[in-house]
Amino acid sequence: MKLKESGMPEEEMWGRFFEPNKILQTLGLSNSVVGVADLGCGYGTFTIPAAKIIRGKVYAIDIEPEMIENVKRKAKENGLDNVEARLRDFMAEGSGLENEIVDYVFLFNILYTTKNPEKLLKEAYRILKINGKLGIIHWNYDSTTPRGPPMEMRPKPEQCIKWAEFAGFSSLKKYDLKPYHYGIIMEKTK
Repeated sequence: MKLKESGMPEEEMWGRFFEPNKILQTLGLSNSVVGVADLGCGYGTFTIPAAKIIRGKVYAIDIEPEMIENVKRKAKENGLDNVEARLRDFMAEGSGLENEIVDYVFLFNILYTTKNPEKLLKEAYRILKINGKLGIIHWNYDSTTPRGPPMEMRPKPEQCIKWAEFAGFSSLKKYDLKPYHYGIIMEKTK
């Protein structure tokens, strides 16, 4: 299932919007994390830095073959053997991962692309271990950002929290990931 088109920029421009290591640290990713699922991994902007931080595997999942090949190439160039890049339509078919297999799920700039964000959040809940974390990043609801999806597609933090709570998550913390994004950490407690 192709997602709503959001006008994702070329990789060079995309990379200028983030400081991945700083964001991952802010969102609590550490070497105590054993497994991560990066759903909608895209260029691997967060996949590769996460693989350098955690002590287990990063499952990088995307529907676009060129994104998966890009992530595989970057993992090899960085000498990382803990990245498993999977070509999969996770919106329609689920992630294909086992129940409760990861400690952290990334849903970074992805919830606005689906008509059913609750379904994606329920999949994240299913694959997370108890006490596992869900990280959400989205573009600020601010028309002055240099790129990003149209304003009518951008969810506000409160909407993301509401969707995640519906899927079973508990709210933890919200972060201002200046200059263009916000972040949310939620937790699977039962």
